[in-house]
Amino acid sequence: MTIALDKEIISRKGFEFDEENKLAFDGCCLEKLAKKYGTPSYIFSENMIREQCQEHIKAFDKCNIDYEVLYAGKAFLVQAMAHILNEESMSLDVSSAGEIYMALEGGFPAERIYFHGNNKSKEELNFALERNVGTIIIDNFCELESLEQIANKLNKKVNIMVRIIPGVDTHTNEKIKTGQVDSKFGIPIRDFLDFFPEIITKNHLIYQGIHCHIGSQLFDMQSYHLAAKEMIETIKSIEDKYRVKTNMLNLGGGLGARYTQKDPYLSISDYVHQLVKKVKEICSKKQLAVPKLLVEPGRSIIAEAGITLYSIGAIKEIKGLKKYLIVDGGMADNPRPSLYDARYEALIVNKFGEEAVENVTVAGKYCESGDVLIDNIKLPQAECGDLLVFFTTGAYHYAMSSNYNGFPRPPVILVNKGMDGLMVKGETYQYLNQNHIIPEWLNHNGTHGAK
Repeated sequence: MTIALDKEIISRKGFEFDEENKLAFDGCCLEKLAKKYGTPSYIFSENMIREQCQEHIKAFDKCNIDYEVLYAGKAFLVQAMAHILNEESMSLDVSSAGEIYMALEGGFPAERIYFHGNNKSKEELNFALERNVGTIIIDNFCELESLEQIANKLNKKVNIMVRIIPGVDTHTNEKIKTGQVDSKFGIPIRDFLDFFPEIITKNHLIYQGIHCHIGSQLFDMQSYHLAAKEMIETIKSIEDKYRVKTNMLNLGGGLGARYTQKDPYLSISDYVHQLVKKVKEICSKKQLAVPKLLVEPGRSIIAEAGITLYSIGAIKEIKGLKKYLIVDGGMADNPRPSLYDARYEALIVNKFGEEAVENVTVAGKYCESGDVLIDNIKLPQAECGDLLVFFTTGAYHYAMSSNYNGFPRPPVILVNKGMDGLMVKGETYQYLNQNHIIPEWLNHNGTHGAK
């Protein structure tokens, strides 16, 4: 990494220099944030979140189509995020009763929540219906029956969509593909039409449409176009065979984010316009009215709006082989390099502008050899205590974080034009143990283990 690349990196949205010529994110000095909140810490730009939401809305507004933009809560969801999404007129895609609870506690309206999941329990479905969640996405045959029983018991009507596997493969990591034939999600498209009578004969379930999601971190519109073609042909078959109108078509999310300067780029505006154009074109050929179009962006809204701050602790050099910079976080706060071989860019905050002179590997502090965040990056000469910033860490970092090795999760901080505040407090050792219980028999005059 050269100095020129350093400057290219901080040309990313949200970065600037403050009045003391120090690196800032959404108007907040990174060194001051680290001193105030400690490291590691997750930092999110409120302005960037709002801008990404607004870009989706503006792009669809220009397309003359009925639409709904659902933020994919699995990427990052806390109460403050739910509050922001509501103010930006977004809808919300959730995957558990826990996310429903979190959203409602953040003031998000239940009628704009869509409940996903490939194994929703009866308790979760009951939870959703009791709180008047707007739409349930049916993922399999078993769930259809369970939902009808619960809706009948509660004497409620509920809107449903059905998730379909369109059989579209994508060029992305195998672990984040979801649209191929062999998937744990959804009903195979070849089986759906035979299954359809079971849907429309349920007394308490109101069929609204079909849903698919083909994968994540995508930049190739061809995969979306193929999925749209398969889904619209299915809508046509439903109408022809059963004389039932499909009101809504949800084509899922998956638009990628730029983790490194080498990553491809597809703007939200281009993505929306190309997708809508293709949907209109296919519907016209099939002589179908264009249904309400839904999309589920997550990563493309939140990824680049988040960064992570680490402090460099130990520095270990294996002469002739490798030099490690070991930070105070790692795979528990960012599991993506270990899970998906994800690539990141970073720089030393307090040495910005200094010449990059050494190739190093940035590793975490967890008891796994695979706890490596960046393998081979060129940085200035590092010292213990230097502050490192990782870019594009807003999606799936806090959401997938853990307490591995007994470490508390970092705080989550929101910044906005020089203001900063906590969205989630950093965990404590006491918090880690608050639900621990020693069974009664272990406290009776010694242990009673195997002899």
